[in-house]
Amino acid sequence: MSAASFVRPRCTACSRPLSACICCWVAPTAHAVEVLVLQHPMEVHQAKGSARLLHLSLAHCRLVVGEAFATPAWPADGKHTLLLYPDSLQETATHPRAPSPPPPSPAWLQTPSRLRLIVLDGTWRKSRKMLCQSPPLQQLPRLALRNVPPSRYRVRKAHGADQLSTLEATCLALCQLEGDAARFQPLLNAFDGFVEHLGRAGGQRNAQAAAISPPTKVTGLVEENARMAGVWPHSAEERLVQ
Repeated sequence: MSAASFVRPRCTACSRPLSACICCWVAPTAHAVEVLVLQHPMEVHQAKGSARLLHLSLAHCRLVVGEAFATPAWPADGKHTLLLYPDSLQETATHPRAPSPPPPSPAWLQTPSRLRLIVLDGTWRKSRKMLCQSPPLQQLPRLALRNVPPSRYRVRKAHGADQLSTLEATCLALCQLEGDAARFQPLLNAFDGFVEHLGRAGGQRNAQAAAISPPTKVTGLVEENARMAGVWPHSAEERLVQ
């Protein structure tokens, strides 16, 4: 059998290869606010992604894959829909003609069970592109996170300590809307185990790769030329990321 025709067996619950099954970290969590995760296509098979774990753990969560949404991906069922996204100050500075999103009505927040939270799952660049290509998303009132703690997500590179994973950001948003942080703590604890597992797995892969093919030492002018060509990492952090 050729490598191209080999298909790894997958878990029927989490849809991931059995060797990377995440079901042991699923933490069933009750919540009032409905969650709709719009996942960028490039995140679907991302082993370090947290959206699948979030989807399996939340009782009222739906996951839809797509990059541009010309029509709403949510039903017109009378629920009040919010977009989890930072305020538009920086966006307005970059695109002065971009309309400001309407503020959420304070009355909406009084009944969490009638709220729907839209979450964009992707890098910051991809999520901005998703927003720009989706007029229905641009028209939604936005929910910005407050008092953002440092991220627990050590396995993917972030440009700031307050840039959270999809799972962390959604849990924090639900805490703001529902006012019950203790309810989501077991899910965050499970996420810590998931991140720790990813870190160990990454360390093992790096060790195996180093044992099979030790890195070539590049110094002096050769190293500088490689850096300028964009093929040599500039720091220890970049080497770990790559």
